[in-house]
Amino acid sequence: MYVIAGLGNPGKKYENTRHNAGFDTIDCLADRCGIRVTENAFRGLLGKGVISGEKVILVKPQTFMNLSGECVGPLLNYYKVEPSHFIVIYDDISLDPGMIRVRGKGSAGGHNGMKSLIQHLGTQEFPRVRIGTGAKPPQMDLADYVLGHYSAEDEPKMAAAFRDGGEAAVMLMTDGLEAAMNHFNGAAREDNSAKNGKHPRRGEENGKQE
Repeated sequence: MYVIAGLGNPGKKYENTRHNAGFDTIDCLADRCGIRVTENAFRGLLGKGVISGEKVILVKPQTFMNLSGECVGPLLNYYKVEPSHFIVIYDDISLDPGMIRVRGKGSAGGHNGMKSLIQHLGTQEFPRVRIGTGAKPPQMDLADYVLGHYSAEDEPKMAAAFRDGGEAAVMLMTDGLEAAMNHFNGAAREDNSAKNGKHPRRGEENGKQE
């Protein structure tokens, strides 16, 4: 069994904001796979199903971002899921809008949701998919930026990133970390593909390991 969590903040106030890229990616994956993420449990919204032959629980913590571990930690303990079978998807302002990075471990990098996960799981060694949302303008407060909405120019790039982020999580399950890193890392969302609502097929990108 795998648990795939997308990080974000609950409530309409935060819908479609940069900090909710994890939620949006989970929604996209759930729609594609016919899974309803509606079960209230472990202080989160859960959806159970099978993706590519693997039993999966999709999770959107409802604890607010900086307490994400209070949802995920007990969930993993209850289902006896090891950190290696836990995949987290979250926003990253250090990546350009629409960019994807897959990693097998690492620090929180200043991300409060990741800080909480690492604290509650007791390890940094779990796979993650980072969704680029772009750097904040120098004069802007960080909280205001991550809780803000995408520009019209970035919206199609992000729509493609949400699709690709979900595919990256699935590829981590089915093909492993190295294959997912080789495929997605360094792969830019092409403007014309994003505008057409498409993303490159496997083998069409020249990604490299980070």
